[in-house]
Amino acid sequence: MSNAPAATSVNDARLAAAIDGATRWLLQAQDADGSWWGELEANVAVTSEYLLLTHHLGIADRDVWAKIARYLRRHQQPDGYWAQWHGGPGELNTTIEAYFALKLAGEDPDAPHMVRARDWVLASGGIANARVFTKLWLALFDQYDWDRLPAMPPWVVLLPSWFPFNIYEFASWARATMVGITVIFALRPTADIPAGAGIQELWCNPKQRRDFAIPRPRNPFGWSGFFYGVDKLLRLLERNHVRPLHHRALGTAERWLLDRQEADGSWGGIQPPWVYAILALRALGYPLDHPVIRQSLEGFDNFTREEPLPHRSPGSEGANPLDGPGAPMRWTEPCLSPVWDTCLAAIALQDAGLPPDHPSLVRAGEWMLHEQVVSGGDWQIKNPDTPAAGWAFEFENDIYPDMDDSAVVLMALEGIQLPDEAAKRRAVDAGLRWTLSMQSQNGGWGAFDVDNTKAYLTKIPFADFGATIDPPTADVTAHVLELLGRLGYRGEFPPAKRALAFLDDMQEADGSWWGRWGVNYIYGLGAVIPALEALGESMSQPGVRKAVDWLQRYQLPDGGWGEGCETYHDPTQRGAGPSTPSQTAWALMALIAAGEAQSVAVARGIQYLLDRQKSDGTWDEPEFTGTGFPHDFMLNYHLYRHYFPLMALGRCAKALSHD
Repeated sequence: MSNAPAATSVNDARLAAAIDGATRWLLQAQDADGSWWGELEANVAVTSEYLLLTHHLGIADRDVWAKIARYLRRHQQPDGYWAQWHGGPGELNTTIEAYFALKLAGEDPDAPHMVRARDWVLASGGIANARVFTKLWLALFDQYDWDRLPAMPPWVVLLPSWFPFNIYEFASWARATMVGITVIFALRPTADIPAGAGIQELWCNPKQRRDFAIPRPRNPFGWSGFFYGVDKLLRLLERNHVRPLHHRALGTAERWLLDRQEADGSWGGIQPPWVYAILALRALGYPLDHPVIRQSLEGFDNFTREEPLPHRSPGSEGANPLDGPGAPMRWTEPCLSPVWDTCLAAIALQDAGLPPDHPSLVRAGEWMLHEQVVSGGDWQIKNPDTPAAGWAFEFENDIYPDMDDSAVVLMALEGIQLPDEAAKRRAVDAGLRWTLSMQSQNGGWGAFDVDNTKAYLTKIPFADFGATIDPPTADVTAHVLELLGRLGYRGEFPPAKRALAFLDDMQEADGSWWGRWGVNYIYGLGAVIPALEALGESMSQPGVRKAVDWLQRYQLPDGGWGEGCETYHDPTQRGAGPSTPSQTAWALMALIAAGEAQSVAVARGIQYLLDRQKSDGTWDEPEFTGTGFPHDFMLNYHLYRHYFPLMALGRCAKALSHD
């Protein structure tokens, strides 16, 4: 794939200037409290669902809705659809939800952009082809029949943790979402909508509304067939009003939700469980002025951004005369990423050459130290004996610390000299003990839980959104291993030895690693190779050389690296561009760790970053290179475009200075 030009070398002066410019930008971007916090961009469904939520609760604000509608119109594509990521294909569920939100906001259904959206939905199979969660949102407004949804009875929250099917065998994000939905499915709260705001026109055939949401599985003897049969039985019991332990289950679900509300009013610090928890508690009779509901709604303000519209959307020319430059638009982020942004920014500044006692690093270190989670959470169900000492992703996400943030925060802290080094040492030691205690039996680390690996749970009809479990992955495992290496451990250390065997098993035949939390194989490589180098593993071993060959083979003609979110659907698209600054940086860090700093591939990659750095010291990157749920929910971390390139430039400068 690489059409390499003549060999080039890195221009030391340009490299130093680029590092200096990027460093100055990052220092200026630091918040007063010592943290960094960039926008976390997702698809428009997050914002559409916020509008649907406010309508269902009866707290519509027409001025806010007008700003949301403007945001939705701006992101509509010329063919009428909305995509899951920048440059992605049309996505049916996102488009249905955006269309419905616009109708509730008062959009004229005969406006050209609405006609294009409607035509695209119908050409894609209409509501009948939507996922379960979209159909649930429609049922909340009597646009879909509750009886046609798959069953999720509330008594599942009563099943003990030793039972093969229980909520703690699901990933933390799925678990927090499920509990609220069990209440919603049981109580079926339905809101009225204005005349003409319904979306019956999105059915290709009105008779389809009677069809069951989940088709019969092809293999009746596999897990899909088993759960399909269980679902049929559960729905039969529901139709006959057989509801075992109904009131007890609702009470347990209510207490579970109340116990897990975060200090910022959210649940899990992320949008999906948050909105379903609010709807569930409202269905249980909680008034809007109840402190729990009030706090949850006020918390959305911190997840909301508002900016003036820079120009008309490419898909909505002439759609609305109010969409001129400067008109305000408003949207909701799916979650916030201050801990993740801060630890990575701190490491980038360390790589850029800032001394460990630099005031900016000290402020960041003290902020991270303050964010250590020392309270309990769901992770204790399978790991009850280790004191809490990890870090979470968001400002307020203390019930769900995760291994990825914890490992990278500990790496960042290790490189910072704080005024109270003894307190830092205690935090690092406790954090390391906690992180090691979360290693799964197969040697790897998942994000939030130990041994969250029961793959059969992905086959239940309710869970058609995909990512229902949290198994160990190469990228999270690699970050823990890199931490161990930076702390002086080597591959013979028993936890590291088991993790190395896990990574060996996870390596693809072509030499790459699949990336769970970043797109995709480039992210996996960018995590694993630096981890192996930090542990002192040989960079001449066959697995590493295969990885290097992969990176050299997939370098793009412009010198960068990139691959699209489509790789989660179609792995044959791995390594296909366009190039992006963050993915180029991941590839460069892997190559530099593998001893390739003097190679033509690294020189060309560095040149790509130098040529595309803006005058203010940063880079542009509209592409989504972060992963929420592979296949279905992708993210654009707006600081990825900055601190990862700075890391790569800094590590290159250091490697070249030592050669």
